[in-house]
Amino acid sequence: MNGPNRAEELQGLAEPVRTYLDAANQAREKGLAACRKTIRACGSAIRYVHRLQPDVASSSVGEARAALADAQLALQPYPALANAGFLHDAEKEYAEAMLTVALVSGAPLPSVGDVGVGVPAWLNGLAEAASELRRHLLDRLRDGELARAEALLTAMEDVYDLLVTIDYPDAMTGGLRRTTDALRAVLERSRSDLTTTLLQARLQAAIEGREPPAGDYPRRAQGV
Repeated sequence: MNGPNRAEELQGLAEPVRTYLDAANQAREKGLAACRKTIRACGSAIRYVHRLQPDVASSSVGEARAALADAQLALQPYPALANAGFLHDAEKEYAEAMLTVALVSGAPLPSVGDVGVGVPAWLNGLAEAASELRRHLLDRLRDGELARAEALLTAMEDVYDLLVTIDYPDAMTGGLRRTTDALRAVLERSRSDLTTTLLQARLQAAIEGREPPAGDYPRRAQGV
């Protein structure tokens, strides 16, 4: 009795595998391109926020949203690709952009569902958005907007105070502990910058006989 023709058998078995891999590779290429576009648009949105151009920032966020949706749709049938890392990075950048816009403008913060990303991406995006506030805070200090700078620092502190309570393994949070540690360093530098500027402003006001600027940070920094 003749055995099966292994070459033909293997070809038959391999054909659907090849078809799947071809489709998965096409999805990967499409997803990668869309993720890169998402990240670029998010970077632009954050730059426009710092430049006080909210309308242009909103347009860039919309561009990022559309690109991210394309990436998610392309990778949805292929969980291994969706979990490979590049989609998470794009989702994190998108969450960061949306949360930065909200933190700077004072608007309500978008939830995980509002952003449409995974929980780890939202958490890490929140941490990085709070770190982004340092640049905006320094810009406000240079412009003499001390009260606004203090409000930004308070927002950074509020985010940090929340994130340190999210105590779960890194595998569940996407390495949130490291991102939170980085935020803590940024927060300490920002607090020091604001405190120094407020003290200098008060000293200058005292020398000139003017009313000193409002602000609690010098007192809070000294534990008063």
